[in-house]
Order: sequence, then structure tokens, then C-alpha cells
Amino acid sequence: MPTHTMRAVRLHEYGGPEVLRCEEVPVPEPGPGEVLVSVHAAGVNPPDRYLRGGLTRMPGETESTVGLPVIPGTDVSGVVEAVAGGAEGFSVGDEVFGLLRFPGFDGRAYAEYVAAPASHLARKPAGIDHVHAAAAPMAGLTAWQFLIETGHDHPSPFQKERHRPTALGAGTTVLVNGAAGGVGHFGLQLAKWRGAHVIAVASGAHEAFLSELGADRFIDYTKSRPEELVHDVDLVLDTVGGPDSKRFLRTLKRGGAQFPVLPGDFDEEETAKLGVTVSSAQVRSNGAQLAELGRLLEAGTVRAAIDSTFALADARAAHERAARGHVQGKIVLTVA
Repeated sequence: MPTHTMRAVRLHEYGGPEVLRCEEVPVPEPGPGEVLVSVHAAGVNPPDRYLRGGLTRMPGETESTVGLPVIPGTDVSGVVEAVAGGAEGFSVGDEVFGLLRFPGFDGRAYAEYVAAPASHLARKPAGIDHVHAAAAPMAGLTAWQFLIETGHDHPSPFQKERHRPTALGAGTTVLVNGAAGGVGHFGLQLAKWRGAHVIAVASGAHEAFLSELGADRFIDYTKSRPEELVHDVDLVLDTVGGPDSKRFLRTLKRGGAQFPVLPGDFDEEETAKLGVTVSSAQVRSNGAQLAELGRLLEAGTVRAAIDSTFALADARAAHERAARGHVQGKIVLTVA
């Protein structure tokens, strides 16, 4: 069992990366349905940076979900140290990974120990280390719930209808915008796993990386406009979003769909005229789906790419790396 205190990164105020402070705090007690995990690695994700910057209310929520001080982080890989009542499926010593309490800002993964809902965890694939396992949960589950199976009935806060993935297989073409990033590189690989022809859009520095992951065609957005080169696509997975996202509608065939991972600016009349669908999902913690993704990771069918790693105490540097952009895969914090 752990000692009574641990190292954790906390926010006492909102602001830039400099507000991340590594300090001694009490080890959490797992509640009903939870296990205590000794953290070996924690993934760095955009919501961690949003929280640090002062966003404390998830889209669709009417009130703040956290208060200061708070430990950021949702992606974790580690070893079960204790099991509370009602936590099923795990024993002390099991290696696990998971996306904790998402949607929400209360994952508390940037720490040496975390109390984790057992239902949000899966067994870590034996063939990969904790760093690669910690890189997978949020990005991998986002790609999974957009492309393969939503796994829940909760609509996205950005639309009324439930998101429904497009059937993928031989004969379907998928364009992935932002293909080198966390969600993008998982989306590319899952689409290939389902047999689709995949067009990857990213900056030229990522061409070799994306070809290794199986991209059938690469477009360097710094040199060409994808909407001028590509037509009759079945699905666009846009991991970048923003006001320019709607330009990808022109690449779709009638009956096609665009899945913006981040909010975009779309006109319902335009999409109706083009005969296409725009649909979004909000990723949610799901241990069962993560176990399925874990089997693909174990088999080498899908891999988690690591942009860079930083020690837990260097969380500030990790956030500074993320702010520079052009991330290839995931950034991960390591815990001794």
C-alpha cells in the first residue's frame, strides 16, 4: 500500500503552463466501485489545457464541474493497488489503463495515485508499455466512438440527434484532416482496420509517419487545398474543426458524412443542398470499448504514437510542447 502522501500536479489558479505546480498531497481513498491505481504514465490531452486556462464547465453542462485546487488529467496507465467494494473485474497487481470521468474535468490523473472507477478501466495490453497505453484512452476512444461504435445514447452538446457512425469497409473512402494528431492517427488506423481507403491531410513533416500508419494518399495542406483535390469521399473525419471545417463538405459525395471532432461552422441549408450529413459525438469513458481497442493495440493492428514524454514534475514543459502545435501522436507524462 502507498504512503499517506503522493506527488501530484495541481492548479491553484488558472492561466498558462506556469500555473502547474507539482506538490505533496494526500493519497486518494477509492470509493464504491473504484480501484486505487499506482500511476505509471498519464496522457496529456486538450481538455487538460482547457481546464488550466479556466474552462471549468463542460459543453452541455450548466455549472462548473470542478473547483480549485484541482489535479488535471484523464488518461492513465498503471497498476491496481487497492480495490474498493463494488469494483468488479480487477485485482491488486493488475495492469490497467483508462479514460477517467469523462466528460468532465475530475479525472485527477496527473498524480502518483488516482482513484479510478473500475468501469472506466481495461487491462493494459501486455505487449505495450505504460507510456503507450496512457497515450491511447481519450484519443483512441474518440476515434472509436466517432467511427466504429458510439457506445452510449447521450447526444453531443452540439446537436440534438444521437451520433451514428458511417459503415466503413472496402470501397469506402475516408479523409482524415489533422491525421498526425492524437485522434487523427487513431482514426486513420481504425478506418484502415475496417478496410477503407484513407486520405491523410497534415503538414509535410508528417508524410512518412502517416504512410507508415497505412495512409493510401497524403495531402500537405501547406501546399494544396484538399477540397480542390479530393471529391466523392464517403466520410471526412475532421479533427481540427473551426470555421474552415465546412470547406471539406465539397469533398463529399451525396449521401456522405462529415464528422467534426471540434465544433465547426456549418449551414443546414448548404448541407441539405449537398445531400450530406454533419454529425458529432462527445467521447465518454468506456472500459469495455477500451478493452476492444486494447486487443488491437496488443495485436499491433493499431499503435499509439508518442510525440514526446515528460516527467510528472515537468508538466509545465509538456503543456508548452502542446502549445507549439504540430504534435505527432501523443504527449505523455511519466511517473517514477
